[in-house]
Amino acid sequence: MSRSALLAPTCTSLLLALALTACGGGGEAEHGSPGAPGVGDPYFPEAGNGGYDVTHYDLDLAHDADTDHLTGTATISARATQDLSAFDLDLEGLDVDGVTVDGQGARWSRAGQELTVRPRDGLDEGETFRVTVRYSGTPETITDPDGSEEGWLRTADGALALGEPTGSMAWFPGNHHPSDKASYEVTVSVPKGLRAVSNGELVSERSAGGRTAFTWRTAEPMASHVATVAVGDYDIRRSTTPDGLPVYVAVDPSLAGASRKVLSGIPGIIEWAADTFGPYPFSSTGAIVDRDGDAGYALETQNRPVFPGLPDTGLLVHELAHQWYGNSVTPKTWRDMWLNEGFATYAEWLWQEEHGGDSAQETFDALYDHGERTYEDLWSFPPAKPTSAAHLSDSPVYQRGAMVLHKVRQAVGDGTFRALLRGWAAAHRHGNADTADFTAYVEKLAPGKDFDGIWADWLYGNGKPAHV
Repeated sequence: MSRSALLAPTCTSLLLALALTACGGGGEAEHGSPGAPGVGDPYFPEAGNGGYDVTHYDLDLAHDADTDHLTGTATISARATQDLSAFDLDLEGLDVDGVTVDGQGARWSRAGQELTVRPRDGLDEGETFRVTVRYSGTPETITDPDGSEEGWLRTADGALALGEPTGSMAWFPGNHHPSDKASYEVTVSVPKGLRAVSNGELVSERSAGGRTAFTWRTAEPMASHVATVAVGDYDIRRSTTPDGLPVYVAVDPSLAGASRKVLSGIPGIIEWAADTFGPYPFSSTGAIVDRDGDAGYALETQNRPVFPGLPDTGLLVHELAHQWYGNSVTPKTWRDMWLNEGFATYAEWLWQEEHGGDSAQETFDALYDHGERTYEDLWSFPPAKPTSAAHLSDSPVYQRGAMVLHKVRQAVGDGTFRALLRGWAAAHRHGNADTADFTAYVEKLAPGKDFDGIWADWLYGNGKPAHV
């Protein structure tokens, strides 16, 4: 049901048809047109919005761990990419208490996940503006098409916000599609004794009136699906990598002892990854480790991945590799998710190869020969063409995506492949890319090589390729 917070002035003594025109400003044409309510993603067409580009999110949140109630003020800085009479924000659930654009009250309405905002005077193409939304309520847990849960997950001592692919709209309004990245400042007030952990760097911690407010700042562009807030009783560990990069790790106390050895490996993994993939793309790193069952999966939240329970080294390598492939180089659409998961999975193969385990060739051969014993769906669809949103996290995207990269490595040789790993991360650093960008990059890097068979059989082809 739609509702409006700021009603138009009442007109009298006119027929309704004339009143609507008169109240709108003496019959003048409306400024611009509404922005699209979605970006037309092939799997999530309503995700994101048209007509503007977000540059910064300033989120001021207060969470009550006992009731799971959230109060928030989101101030969103953006630039109009067309003349706008109205624009949409994605927001699932929660109650909107008020909306302003550049300090002036704005009309707004709700329809499903769409919060439609109508600025008082419209916006010109190229104009920068600031929309502020005050909201409150109990955030929703969203069930994905594959059955997993995201959005706002309640935990034994607080909450955990996970956003891939669309869950971030459960706890703040915004342009929730990976194609629109922005910087963030997130302040979270929680009952004293608990901690609030987010992305980027902790820039302040203030206690008053039985509550503590933690402010986190992310200067580098971030897609909303890798934004996070974790509220709970955490054991905090701070250190640095050999190059001086800050490492901030938050661990549930029940796992503090058991996790110490594996998490102490983060600086070494980052050092290895920087040597392999190029300079680390962000200003800090780390991890958030919650209890088993707090979430059903690990996620590459920017700067510090989230793990439900104790990760092993392979999983830690995978999620930290995502900081290059997925977080810095972010897919243009969800169809391109193999560019995240194929690279992160291949990072695991490389780590094993260089640390006394199977070579990448041995891993590839085992998958080709009998991978379907472990991954029944391995050959069910090609990496670049998941059959639906329900299959974006299936093994063809991960394992077969890594196999595509290994085929490229075979074709170009180890030296050029190493240059590809670093060059791809550098070419699209803090940006977006799709599969066509990747194939064009590979072909330009190795001119004269014929990649048609790899693309046809391994990247886009159905079924198990007949020839290795």
